[in-house]
Amino acid sequence: MVFGESGILACSPPDRRPEWQASKARLVWPNGAVAQVFSAHEPEGLRGPQFDGAWVDEMAKWKKARETWDMLQFALRLGEQPRVCVTTTPRNVGVLKELLKSPSTVMTSAPTEANKAFLAESFLEEVRTRYAGTRLGRQELDGILMEDAEGALWTTAALEAIRVELAPEMDRIVVAVDPPVTGGTKADECGIVVVGATTRGPVQDWRAYVLADESIGAARPAKWAAAAVRAMQSWGAERLVAEVNQGGEMVSEVIRQIDPMVPIKTVHASRGKVARAEPVAALYEQGRVHHMRGLGDLEDQMCAMTVQGYEGKGSPDRVDALVWALHELMIEPAAKWQHPRVRAV
Repeated sequence: MVFGESGILACSPPDRRPEWQASKARLVWPNGAVAQVFSAHEPEGLRGPQFDGAWVDEMAKWKKARETWDMLQFALRLGEQPRVCVTTTPRNVGVLKELLKSPSTVMTSAPTEANKAFLAESFLEEVRTRYAGTRLGRQELDGILMEDAEGALWTTAALEAIRVELAPEMDRIVVAVDPPVTGGTKADECGIVVVGATTRGPVQDWRAYVLADESIGAARPAKWAAAAVRAMQSWGAERLVAEVNQGGEMVSEVIRQIDPMVPIKTVHASRGKVARAEPVAALYEQGRVHHMRGLGDLEDQMCAMTVQGYEGKGSPDRVDALVWALHELMIEPAAKWQHPRVRAV
């Protein structure tokens, strides 16, 4: 904040550059203004001093963020309207989330690209290649706060840990569809998720790979049906799994109008969304599901699915489609493999 290429000393014009007084840990400007420097590792250092403004840097990385922030609030008691400027990469930290929700907070954001004039092109290319299309990339590169709901079945850290760059050859690939209840511009999204699996050997060796999220926004039945069929053709999927709780036979009829020969398996939800999702979440905990890049919107919904229900906006259509696909590829076949039916011949 003080030193370095973009610190206060380097950025100040010569006639207004402050003097750094190391023994007192403070900057003193020619006009008499004074800025004291404190460490977030020592919150008690803020007990006693008083200010009319503060600059807080990288708050989301403070190990004692809550304690330091609280002590700072008691020190902001000078002037007519003390203010704080917080500059930080957003992270899922409680004190930061509370601050952003405060009615007195004004928030601005900027992606890493906004600073490209001062960054090496090789750096930008590397981070784009490594993190584009991931929740971590949206946080670190786009400056978006990626929240994990309390009691979430999936977390950002867990999803980042299972990401892969390349998927092996699949034994099976399916496309799962969660159609919207209504059509038109006010309809929910249509969840369309492509998942493949390697199912050779014992059940514990089976692995699933979420290959793509082909979901589309509010659309008429013919449009989402066409999108689902295209996904099947693009990925060479063997089956289309479609939930029919809301549309009934209409779902199959709409899809067959696009392709009369498409193999469809209709599924009907007899349990709630959380009950269906929990065994799928268990597969993730066992490290048996992996994600390709480009699944940011799906992962957002996953991190908002909690043991109490979905805490995001609208309906978790992408998660529903994911759950149906993994039931089809991993859960149902494993149950049959472990408990085969014996028939007399």
